[in-house]
Amino acid sequence: MKAYDYHKPHTVKEAIDIMGGLENAKYIAGGTDVMVLLRQGKINPANLVSLRNVAEISRIDTQNGIRIGAGVTHTQIANNEFIREHYSALADGAGVVGSKQIRNVATIGGNICNAAPSADTACPLLVLDAEAVIAGKSGERQVPVDDFIVGPSQVALEKGELVTGFVIPAFGDRTGSAYIKHARRLAMDLPILGIAVRATVKIGGAQAACRDAFKLTDVSDIVKRLEAEGLVLEDVRVAMSVVAPRPVRARKAEEAAKGKTISEKVLEELGEIAASESKPRDSFRGEAWYRRDMVKVLTKRALLKSIERMTGASSMVAPSRLW
Repeated sequence: MKAYDYHKPHTVKEAIDIMGGLENAKYIAGGTDVMVLLRQGKINPANLVSLRNVAEISRIDTQNGIRIGAGVTHTQIANNEFIREHYSALADGAGVVGSKQIRNVATIGGNICNAAPSADTACPLLVLDAEAVIAGKSGERQVPVDDFIVGPSQVALEKGELVTGFVIPAFGDRTGSAYIKHARRLAMDLPILGIAVRATVKIGGAQAACRDAFKLTDVSDIVKRLEAEGLVLEDVRVAMSVVAPRPVRARKAEEAAKGKTISEKVLEELGEIAASESKPRDSFRGEAWYRRDMVKVLTKRALLKSIERMTGASSMVAPSRLW
C-alpha cells in the first residue's frame, strides 16, 4: 500500500475546496470499502479526504419526509425508531450490512457510492423513491438513486462532487415496506439476492380484520382473508439486487400489480413478471436459474411483509413466519 496524504475538513465546503485543489484524491468516510481496495492495490490515491469530522452530513432530519446524511452509519439507521416505523425497508437493509462492527462505522453514503450490485441499502432506497443530494463547486443538486447508480462501482458524480445525503418523501399510513436479503448465512455474507418492496394499499373492509389475518399460520389463508377484505394494491414498488449490473426496479411487475385486489393469482403473477425482468448471472454464490426462481418467492414474501407492517400486525422484530 502506497503512502498518501490525509486531509480532515470540518465542513462540506471545506471538503469540496480541498478536493478541488488535489490531484489523484478520494473521499473516505467509514473506510470499510476504501481501505480494503487500498490494501489490495486496486486504488492508489495520493490523497484521502476524510469526511469523519463533517458533522452536517451525519444527521437525520425527519421534517417533510426524511433526510439522511451520507455520513450516517448503518447502525444508526437500523436503530432509528422513525426509520423503523416509516421506512422499514431501509432499516431492514441497513441492519444486514456486513457485521455489527462494520455497521458501526460504514456509512450509507459509502454503501451507495461504492455501487456494488449487492448493496443492501440500494434496493430499499429505490422503492422509497430516494434522491441523492450532491454538493459541488457549482452548488447542490438532487438525483434519483435509480439514476445515480450507473453500474458496478459507477455513480453519477462529477469530479470533486460529494454526496451529502439522501432525501425520501413522506408516505401515508396505508404504506408499508420491507427488504429481504437472501444469503447462505445470516451474517458477514453478501446476498445471493436482495428484494425490496413498498406497497400502498386500500382496504375495502376493516383494517383490524386485515391485521388479524396475519395471526393465521397458513399463507394461503392469510391471502384469502386479505382478499375477502377487499385489499387493493394501489401502488407497488419492487427493486432487485444481484440480478443485473446494478440494483434495478421491476417496473413491469409494478404496473401489473397496480389497482389489483390481492389474491394468490396476483401474487404469483407479480413474482413471475419480476423474475422475467431479472437478468442474473451464474456465480459461486448462486446460479442464474436459482436467483430467478427466488425472485418469484421473495417478491411475494416482501409484499406480504410490507402489508403486514402497514396493518400494524408486525413490528420490526423478525417474525417466526418466514416471509
